[in-house]
Order: sequence, then structure tokens, then C-alpha cells
Amino acid sequence: MKKAVLLLNLGSPRSCKTDDVRVFLREFLGDPCVLDMNPVLRWLLLNCIILPRRPAHSAKAYKQIWTPEGSPLLAHTERLRVALQALLSEDVPVFAGMRYGEPSTAAAIRAAMESGAEEVVVLPQYPHYAMSSHGTAVALAKRLFEELAPRMRVRIQEPFYDAPGYIEALVESARPWLQQPFDKLLFSFHGIPLRHLRREIPNYPDCAEALDCNADAPPEIRARDYRHQCFATAEAFAAAAGLPREKFTVAFQSRLGRTAWVRPYTDETLRRLAQSGTRRLLVICPAFTADCLETIHEINIEGRETFLEAGGESFEQIPCLNSHPAYVRFLAGEV
Repeated sequence: MKKAVLLLNLGSPRSCKTDDVRVFLREFLGDPCVLDMNPVLRWLLLNCIILPRRPAHSAKAYKQIWTPEGSPLLAHTERLRVALQALLSEDVPVFAGMRYGEPSTAAAIRAAMESGAEEVVVLPQYPHYAMSSHGTAVALAKRLFEELAPRMRVRIQEPFYDAPGYIEALVESARPWLQQPFDKLLFSFHGIPLRHLRREIPNYPDCAEALDCNADAPPEIRARDYRHQCFATAEAFAAAAGLPREKFTVAFQSRLGRTAWVRPYTDETLRRLAQSGTRRLLVICPAFTADCLETIHEINIEGRETFLEAGGESFEQIPCLNSHPAYVRFLAGEV
């Protein structure tokens, strides 16, 4: 059976121009899995509050991270695609599709069909399950396969937040930084609204501590518990790297709006660490497999400024896995 591979990632604006950023945000924030509310309220929030204001602000941030190759996320995804293709047989073509923007998931599926593939292995680039990331990307891919290629055999990689190969790749990619003196390692995961967790798990606790508040939940709950999965990644990484508990902590970034998101928050944690005596800080963002606006701008620019202004002295962001050879080997093994 002829096989192909489909890498799924979030996506990026076509350019860092305000109009292109507005198009991207309209698609992204118009997804009911991202802004999960009454459709009329979502339309009003998006068109009357967010889109008139936010695109110009986001475009300015994108301009600071844009590369000669374009969007960092798209450039890293393409390098990963090329590296994975080189490791697999030439008879197994590798395609990349974005949940929002271009290249679209639909275009990637059509390319897989044109290659003659009878089976597609889908690799969502989201190590952890959340309805607004892995959930919506997979749901769209499934719907498109049913519409465009109903006879295609499709196998979809499950979230791999604690897979030994993923953890090994994270540790190997971070090793050069871990070998230098540092006081604390901060795991900064992408945040999600607390209500998203409570849609999956009713009465989910609102926990502000840097610990897994739902660790005793049964496996069927943990399979949809984003916060638990993030802590599981951090703890598995620390065990593999030989980090004692006092050398690392966990927080969640990128919150939007005034509603409660999973805590503790990264910006508040950066200030607290600096004010409590942490001078040399390392930050790693394992929820992202490719460096993007959230890691390069939010962490390495804004987060750095927050930490240093609060009294810290040294701030180093460990790059995402991107196309690191250990990560490519892990994905090839998954295929």
C-alpha cells in the first residue's frame, strides 16, 4: 500500500502586513474551537473588537521576527518536511498543511492524492491534546479526507507528550544549554482558557500552583487533560535530564482576554522568579514543536524584558525542536 505523510501545524499570515495578519486572525479566531462561544457573540467580538484593533499590533510583532524565508513557523515546518523526507524512503512523500492559512490542509491532502498514496500517516505537530490545537486540526483533516479522499486509509498520530522518543529529542536539543550554569529552568507551555478544560472535564480545579492538580485522575480523563499532559512532559524531561525538582518550574503563556486561563501564568512567574533571587534563567517551550511568534516574540523578546526588568541577569530561550535530528528520527519512527 503506497504511503504518504502529512505534517499538520497551526499556520501563519501570508506576510507581516496588517491586511494579511487580519485575514489570518479572522480565520484563526473565527474557529469555534478557539473562541468557543455563541456564534453571534463570537462574530461581534471578532468583528467589532478584535479585528479593528489587534491586526496592527500583531503585524508589528510579526515584523520583528519575520525572516528572509518568511514566517519562522512555515520555514521551520518546511525544513522539518525536507529532513523527514530525507530520512524516509523516496516512495513515501511528505507533505505539510496548516490549520489556518497556506499551505492549507486541503492542498496537502490533494497533493497526497496526486502522489498515488493509498494511506496517509498524519502527524499533528501538537504534542499535547487541546480542543483549540490538536483537536481542531485533526477534526478538519478528518472532514477533508472524508470529502476529498473517502477511500484513503488515514492513520493519525495521538498526542505524544510523554513518548520516550519525544522526551529524548527535547533533552538532546536542550543539552547544550543545560550544560551551562543556570539557576532555574522554566517550562512555558501555551495556555488555554480554563473553560476549555471544563468542557472536557467538568469541575476542573482552578489551580494556581506549579504542580499537577489533577494527577490522580483516571487515564480516560488524563487523555484530554491538557494541563496534566504539560506537567507530565516537564517531569519526564527532568527525569531524563537528571534535573532535581527545585531546578525547574512550569507556567502557561499567551492568555487573551479577561477570563481565567490555566495557571500559573508565565509573565507573573518571570517576575516572581527574578524577584525571589533567580538570576540565570533558561526557558523552554515544549508545547510548540516549531519556533513562532509565541516563542520568538512573546518569550525571547517580551519575556526576556520582563525577567531582566524585574531583577534577573541572564535569560536564555532554548529553541523549539524545529528540525533537530533527534526529533526527525522520532517522527520517522512514528511513521
